[in-house]
Amino acid sequence: MAKVSVDKDLCIGCGLCADTCPDVFVLADDGKAEVKSAEAANANLACAKDAAATCPTEAIKVEE
Repeated sequence: MAKVSVDKDLCIGCGLCADTCPDVFVLADDGKAEVKSAEAANANLACAKDAAATCPTEAIKVEE
């Protein structure tokens, strides 16, 4: 099972990940991205990887 995470210190809240992969990422109340759930991330791993690749601050990590 892969682990998808968002480094809140690096995240600028641009929303690109939530636009790219809305089944996995959401902008939280603090305006920064977070992973909806581990299950959602693993069910949509290719999409999560795409979001990680497009993150302008490299805040998204995918560990397999």
